[in-house]
Amino acid sequence: MIKLRKCPSRVLTRCMSMLVNEPEYGWLADVGITDVNKGVYSGSWSGSGETVISVSPVNEKPIAKVVEGTVSDCEEVIRAAKEASKQWSMTPAPVRGEIIRQVGEQLRAKLEPLGKLVSLEMGKILPEGIGEVQEAVDIADYASGLSRMLNGKVIPSERPGHMMLEQWHPLGVCGVITAFNFPVAPYFWNFTIASACGNACLWKGAPTTPLTHIACTRLIAEVLEANKLPGGLSGLVTGGKAVGEAIVKDKRVDLLSFTGSCQVGREVGVKVQERFGKLILELGGNNAIVVMEDADLNMLIPAVCFASVGTAGQRCTTTRRLIVHKSLYDEVVTKLVSAYKQVRIGNPLIKGNLCGPLHTDAAVTAYEEAIEKAKSLGGKVEVGGCVLSHKYVEPTIITGLDHDCPLVHQETFAPILYILPHSSFEEAVSINNEVSQGLSSSIFTTNPQYLFRWVSAEGADSGICNVNIPTNGAEIGGAFGGEKETGGGRESGSDAWKQYCRRATCTINYTKDLPLAQGIDFS
Repeated sequence: MIKLRKCPSRVLTRCMSMLVNEPEYGWLADVGITDVNKGVYSGSWSGSGETVISVSPVNEKPIAKVVEGTVSDCEEVIRAAKEASKQWSMTPAPVRGEIIRQVGEQLRAKLEPLGKLVSLEMGKILPEGIGEVQEAVDIADYASGLSRMLNGKVIPSERPGHMMLEQWHPLGVCGVITAFNFPVAPYFWNFTIASACGNACLWKGAPTTPLTHIACTRLIAEVLEANKLPGGLSGLVTGGKAVGEAIVKDKRVDLLSFTGSCQVGREVGVKVQERFGKLILELGGNNAIVVMEDADLNMLIPAVCFASVGTAGQRCTTTRRLIVHKSLYDEVVTKLVSAYKQVRIGNPLIKGNLCGPLHTDAAVTAYEEAIEKAKSLGGKVEVGGCVLSHKYVEPTIITGLDHDCPLVHQETFAPILYILPHSSFEEAVSINNEVSQGLSSSIFTTNPQYLFRWVSAEGADSGICNVNIPTNGAEIGGAFGGEKETGGGRESGSDAWKQYCRRATCTINYTKDLPLAQGIDFS
């Protein structure tokens, strides 16, 4: 991001031609992006913070300006969300579901231009950018249906003339802090499900992808305004660390969903727990694919390429370790090196390119440092290992390091794959599970015994446990999240909706007698 406070805006305007004004990028107007975009929404658009420029990692060119929010702006967004939640919590759930359905239709109508914006501002290839928006469409469809299925339970009572009910009620306000690598989907995982459950939401996205957050919020705002609903149901505050800290510490934010690094997530978790808030943490993942001696290599090779190269290695579910049976080790390395050499690297908006840029200069530095460290420890770069230009790097395969090497256990957010040998199922599981994170794991095998042991309690200790598919590319129907230092949170499908609710156990006496539980006599 470029902050205009360091240089008068009139000077920068003369010196820099923004992409939003170039005919090639005319589609930016289709998602509401203009020269200057206000980055705060709570029913109306505002912003009293610094004016910054969002710069594309694709070509290092400025896209458009954003007026960020401040802590004071954040206060207003939280206030509006709290007020809106009162009305929304009393709105019948199926009516809430209809609003979410309309949001999904808005997203569907803007699928391509919004996907292009994701690619331009974040750097992932266009099929992945459009795919991320499609994921938001899918979760909106899911949440709309879910609004008619927020079921409680009827529980048998031990007392005659009594019945027990379990009900789920809205929490109030859900704060959502998301990361740069998925600037659309995680907010909609949270917003659609939380909204179906009767909560208001507020969003603070990554400082480097503000235009995507603004475009998404504009689509939601159009639906809210068309239905005469308060904008506080889906507020937005763009900005930096101070804004995020304000949301984390505010007691009016009943639940906080945080996506980010393990280090920052640990700090966030402590601060939210100090005020007894509810918390969903979606943190790092040092994910692995285990390759057994009976694996189908025709399936494995393309799966590993997508899992380790997709999004330039910047997914939390990216495969960073490949644990290969020693009988197949050399063959797998040879085939993967050949496949990596065919990966086209370049502008992610151009069809056929499979690897776009890293998102920041810091990511490029981390990539270079990890490769140099690997070499110093005796690792061999089988393919890749070079920075090409700007933020474009070569997807890299490294062999020759021990499975318990600290570098291998370190999550480097870049396309670096460590290939490690194993000699048995038990050893492979042990290597898979020895890292501190537990997000996603997969095994490639045709042996039913390996398959069922892998998904059993003796197998992978990750929240996502796959067989014969990559570690990334999760569907919205299942709960998404991981164990250990990944944070333990769950979002999206299955029963993840319960995290956005408070549970009430209700015992109803419909007689004129007053028997006590456990047979207690207090007469």
